Amino acid sequence: MNLRQQAYFRDKLMRWKDAILVDAADTLSHLQVDSQREADATDRASSETDWSIELRTRDRQRKLVAKIDAALRRIDEGEYGYCEVTGEPISLGRLEARPIATMSLEAQERHERHEKVSREE
Repeated sequence: MNLRQQAYFRDKLMRWKDAILVDAADTLSHLQVDSQREADATDRASSETDWSIELRTRDRQRKLVAKIDAALRRIDEGEYGYCEVTGEPISLGRLEARPIATMSLEAQERHERHEKVSREE
């Protein structure tokens, strides 16, 4: 992967991370403001369910930020864009679709087939 491509993916990853962090801050501020609004128990229960779903989403995004940070480290170390299983380059199309990818499409498919077989046993 050349330096221009690395810069492109670094920028893409940083913008993605920044967007996630902004959303997380918005969620936190809304949670603090809206937490005491509903006096009715039914409305409060509905709001709590909505916030539970939102917080689960934010937890998944927190894990995604860790994967983005790992991808940025791989760029710094010159390992970004190479499959961690085979060592072969990951296609640019795959990286464009999933910039945090650590495996080539073929290796990922083998991994998923293996997981499926393991679950079925």
